[in-house]
Amino acid sequence: MKTEVFTLCDFAQENGGKLTIVGTFDTIIARDFPCVHPLLSIVIRMRFDIWEFGNHTFRIETRDLDGEASIEPVTGTIDVKGVGNASAVSHLVFSISNLKFRNNGVVNFVLYIDDRELTSIPLYVRKG
Repeated sequence: MKTEVFTLCDFAQENGGKLTIVGTFDTIIARDFPCVHPLLSIVIRMRFDIWEFGNHTFRIETRDLDGEASIEPVTGTIDVKGVGNASAVSHLVFSISNLKFRNNGVVNFVLYIDDRELTSIPLYVRKG
């Protein structure tokens, strides 16, 4: 399996197999700390080869540099089915509201598939 898209954005939706992603970013600028970011979406598009079709578990965790979590892990299952092609895609789209940050730094969003870390992306939180 391959991760084709893993991003944070202002808005996202999946409709009929198509992804709409608006305002992708990796940095939040805050005036003061602690701060609250009102809303962000996590978007993941994964491609599975034919021999990987079937059920898979996923988990998305956050970790700052101290190992602390910003949100509770997001967990679930994906049922990958082919439509006659040699590969198939699965989309995961989640919205998180009122994400709190105690101070500036970096928060890593980590994707696990079948309890194996697949990839991660950073979210930088800066004072500005």
